[in-house]
Amino acid sequence: MFSNQEFQELLNFTAAQSQVITLYLNTDIGQEPQEVIRLKAKNLLKTLPDIFEEDVEKIETYLDREFDWKPSGLAIFSCAAEGLWRVIPTYVSFRNRIRTSSKPHVKPLAHLLDHYGHYGVILIDRLGARFYAYHLGHCVDSDGYMGEENRKLKAGAGSSAVGLKGGSDGSRHVLETWQRNSREAASAAAGFFEGHPIRRLFLGGAAETISYFQLQLPRQLQACIAGQFNIDMDAPELEVQQKSIALLGETNARREASLVREMIDRAKSGGNGVLTLDPTLKAVFEGRVKTLIISDGFRQKGYSYQDTGFLSSELVIDQPEAAGQPQRVEDVVEAAVERTLSQGGHVELISENEELEESGKIGAILRY
Repeated sequence: MFSNQEFQELLNFTAAQSQVITLYLNTDIGQEPQEVIRLKAKNLLKTLPDIFEEDVEKIETYLDREFDWKPSGLAIFSCAAEGLWRVIPTYVSFRNRIRTSSKPHVKPLAHLLDHYGHYGVILIDRLGARFYAYHLGHCVDSDGYMGEENRKLKAGAGSSAVGLKGGSDGSRHVLETWQRNSREAASAAAGFFEGHPIRRLFLGGAAETISYFQLQLPRQLQACIAGQFNIDMDAPELEVQQKSIALLGETNARREASLVREMIDRAKSGGNGVLTLDPTLKAVFEGRVKTLIISDGFRQKGYSYQDTGFLSSELVIDQPEAAGQPQRVEDVVEAAVERTLSQGGHVELISENEELEESGKIGAILRY
């Protein structure tokens, strides 16, 4: 399971005398056959110069002989000359791309961790519940709770007295059993997720059952609830995985649209927001970026200044921040991502948002 610590190790890696190949692939064989995906990967690798021959051979061997083709996405980081080889399969697909640089290209990976890292699913009915802990679309653990089965009293059995809210004793027993099962299932869920901290939680089942159950959860888990969906308690885990990933995609799309709108509103009102590349790079340099927002695929060559680390898209000679020898940078956007993450900020990689495209493809929500 890929962790934040491993992500930091990639973020901190710099090749001293060579370059790192970063390859992201959509490996969903439900969309395309293995042969087509392999061919697309080989075509990407063919664009590299001969100096990467050892890395290319290792990547092709892995795809041909070792990768099991179950995950929907694959990230590979390779620098044979300096001992870097990292393969990250995920159950969330990537857009195909290849990069070479002295550092790993981590933008898509940062996006993946932020949006699909550590979430949970609870399936609930009147008898019990099933719990799933997911990370990057992969089920890392599961458990469940089974309560008392609801059995209505036979006609003539028990008291003839009218039950709660005008119902019979049998109906009251069914209701009380269901509610007790829900309370105990919620308690069991709390115990399960204590060992699997999550950021988002999805509830599956009938609307009425979910409505009562979620009120029994601890406030910490209630605050994580991001959506609900209709599903049978006995559904296979693959169906749970697929539906939860789709829900995450919908939830993230709404969240991304809201973030872009917030950034634009703040920037246009003179608040804590900034738009377009160079103003954003300056805010990164000043350590003011809370959330860096980038259109997926946006790249730009530029400069980094040796004495200060200042970044710019064009050569700057008349600003005090641009002190020291300028060094050519293949992608200042990637450099801004690395700097933002090292400063404790967040990075949002957003696809197909017209407002972001029209606002310069990059911007930020600022701390101050």
